[in-house]
Amino acid sequence: MTSSTWPRRIAGFLGGVLLVLWGAITLAFAVLKLVPGDPVDVMLGPLSSATPEARELIRENLGLNQSVPVQYVTYVGRVLRGDLGMSYQLHRPVGQVIAESLGHTVALALAALVIAGVLALLGAAFSRRGALRHVFDVLELVAVSAPVFWTALVLSAVFSFRLGWFPIIGGSELARLVLPAVAMALPIAGVLAQVLRQGLDEAEAEPFTHSARARGLSRRRVTITHSMRHASVGTLTLGGYLFGSLLGGAVLVETVFARPGLGRVTLDAILGRDLPVVMGMVIVSGIAFILINLVVDALSLLLDPRLRTAAPGVTSSTAAAVRGAES
Repeated sequence: MTSSTWPRRIAGFLGGVLLVLWGAITLAFAVLKLVPGDPVDVMLGPLSSATPEARELIRENLGLNQSVPVQYVTYVGRVLRGDLGMSYQLHRPVGQVIAESLGHTVALALAALVIAGVLALLGAAFSRRGALRHVFDVLELVAVSAPVFWTALVLSAVFSFRLGWFPIIGGSELARLVLPAVAMALPIAGVLAQVLRQGLDEAEAEPFTHSARARGLSRRRVTITHSMRHASVGTLTLGGYLFGSLLGGAVLVETVFARPGLGRVTLDAILGRDLPVVMGMVIVSGIAFILINLVVDALSLLLDPRLRTAAPGVTSSTAAAVRGAES
């Protein structure tokens, strides 16, 4: 990559970051405006005994006594200053509520992604041909098709209640993390294994594979040193997208296993009509999307050096097209 290309790449990335962040903030503001009826009445509920003065104070804190453009500009400014508002159910700053739960959900999602990656790598590597491929195809189909909450219930019933290997309540944090992480990892592993196996099949048909075999390298050596890296770029891109879905899918798993986290916070906020927390979670989701894409693009550049010389707009999302054009 030439030195003149880097500024364009950085400018394009920063432009995308600002666009996604603006979209997340705008969507969060739309949550407040699209609520049918008076947002204050929705948050307090029909049985609230709040005085008119208290309702007016909440309306003033949310800026509802101003025009919509002024409300929007004020809200954007508050978010950019790090102020996500106040939770009217918990009577605490939204940023503090989210920060306390963020670590639990990120740890769960990372553990699930690592387990899914290991299972996908083993499944794709040892089921390339013969009867094993058909067996793994069935197992992957079952893993992808099974609902996450059903998998979580089965795992908890067998390995926690019956065998007592991994506790749901009590025990170490690591022991309590295993079953939720496996429940979230199984469907992800099924998808990643299918994509990785397909990528390995395509890599074996490329000229560089035939050249490596002609130089005397064994099939296993070619797979490990060449084909695996070639096939992992598309898998990495999909893994980044699925990691984002893990953060959303944590709602069910955290509920089944009674774990703290963003999923429980979001569910409680929706059920309790705590709009500031819901709005804060929308913004946090946008920030998570930005960070995930940054990590995926950086790792893609490390795995496939050809992307470093590609056009400035080419990232991991177009890696397959780049590989096909240059092979």
